[in-house]
Amino acid sequence: IIGASAALSISDIPFNGPIASVRVGKTADQYLLNPTFSQLEKSEMDMVIAGSKDSIIMVEGSANQIEEKDMVRALEFAHEELKKIIDLQEQLINDCGRPKRQYAPIIVPEELKVKIKELSFDKIQNAIQIQEKLIRKQAIESIITELQEALQEEFPESEFQISNVVANIQKEIMRKMIIEQSQRLDGRGLTDIRPITCEVGILPRAHGSALFTRGQTQSLAATTLGTKIDEQKIESLEGEFFKRYMLHYNFPPFSVGEVRPLRGPGRREIGHGCLAERALKLVIPPESDFPYTIRIVSDILESNGSSSMATVCAASLSLMDAGVPIKASVAGIAMGLVKENERVAILTDILGDEDHMGDMDFKVAGTSSGITAFQMDVKIPGISFDILRTALEQAKEARNVVLDTMNATLSKPRPEISKYAPRILTMKIPCEYIGTVIGPGGKTIREIIDKTGVTIDIEDNGSIVIASTNEAAAQEAKRLIEQLTAEPEVGKTYVGKVKRVLNFGAIVEIMPGREGLLHISEIEHHRINRVEDVLKVGDEVIVKLLKIEPDGKLDLSRRALLAKPTGRFEKSSSKSSHPSRRK
Repeated sequence: IIGASAALSISDIPFNGPIASVRVGKTADQYLLNPTFSQLEKSEMDMVIAGSKDSIIMVEGSANQIEEKDMVRALEFAHEELKKIIDLQEQLINDCGRPKRQYAPIIVPEELKVKIKELSFDKIQNAIQIQEKLIRKQAIESIITELQEALQEEFPESEFQISNVVANIQKEIMRKMIIEQSQRLDGRGLTDIRPITCEVGILPRAHGSALFTRGQTQSLAATTLGTKIDEQKIESLEGEFFKRYMLHYNFPPFSVGEVRPLRGPGRREIGHGCLAERALKLVIPPESDFPYTIRIVSDILESNGSSSMATVCAASLSLMDAGVPIKASVAGIAMGLVKENERVAILTDILGDEDHMGDMDFKVAGTSSGITAFQMDVKIPGISFDILRTALEQAKEARNVVLDTMNATLSKPRPEISKYAPRILTMKIPCEYIGTVIGPGGKTIREIIDKTGVTIDIEDNGSIVIASTNEAAAQEAKRLIEQLTAEPEVGKTYVGKVKRVLNFGAIVEIMPGREGLLHISEIEHHRINRVEDVLKVGDEVIVKLLKIEPDGKLDLSRRALLAKPTGRFEKSSSKSSHPSRRK
């Protein structure tokens, strides 16, 4: 922003600058100017502000439920700092700036303007008061067509100019209605919110879903819960990282009554999705509390302004319907402005036409405790802090009204996640056992996955995530991993399998990969001459761990678990002497 402003300012291109921009963070009671990445990790806000020497012209960012007064202070702090950058640009202009080139703007003939007003002013005034968006649009288009036909001979090739003049008349009438009568296109007052309806759980197979409708703007949000392997890999200038929470926003042409090809997401869809994603990010539970990957998709089914804020509301309800333990419900509202000289009207919950023909689009999202995301752009040279302060207070009041409506539908997350969502179990093993669990060439972990049908993700720090739609299968996989990584305990009983038979005993596997010696003297109470008389390779045998040798070898006993014999066997046993163990 600063570089572009400086380049335009010293060039001969006409430019109403210079402008400047700064980033602001906040820790405790201190505001941070252009914070570092490490400072941003601890910051309560991440705000980018652009402005001129006199006012603010653009704001965008996120925050951890900050109060409105803190946001205004951050804006004031930012404005004081960016004025210093503008001073530097003015010095640069004085040193090497070029004279601005002259240009002649396109001028519509005054006779054409007068003629259009004579023929259609009353018609436009009546059409603009039609509350239904599409009918209003059709009425205006019909007026333009009539004018083009009526004025074709007198003003040939003036189709574009006629459309332009009609648009300016619309804008003039709408702004006059708002400033002088406090009346809006759909009949609302300046602070009125359109009717709201909410529904949850309307997509039966989705893990969570919600339909949020505000006037003629409607968002259908679906939440899907995934596992660690579903995280999105991001490669950025700061390095490689993975996202476990994503929100995607789709704006199909039919939502505004249009027909056009469906291609990949455009700049607008990506921007709206990022704004809504930021609004909810800080209420998403940490991975340690909720080890799921979360993806929300918002499809706009109809749109007449504030679809990104409708997405925030629908997504919040959808998360709760999915059983995601978010910290609080989040709602959003879009504020507008009409300013004529010193007369100002701040609009709550703006329509698409009020955005297009007004002076400001200020989107504010948050919880009942404070703001979580914001985005503002203006179509006038800038706005004062008094206007910003009032807009934020109106937005807070409106946000609480929307939250009340949402909470009446679903006020807290479902106690359980959907039966169709994967069940995730987490565990941690010592790092030295990671190789044991994976096995040579991944053999061991593949056997567990094939046997149970689960998915398993192992981190370098020993954290293991097991996921399955079948909870019993996930528990079985966890048990198998615990067997692989458990430490043998002296005195504990194990069901082992005979792996080898030796002259002096048998090698018994008591856990996957852990074998011990069952000495011939520990097989029976009475003396036996051959191990094969009692045990064979492949037999299951219950043994007790007697001792762990200093070198880690295990001494096992079957005899310790057998009932003590009576009679001649006891006598024979007491006289016998056991041969020495052979290593």
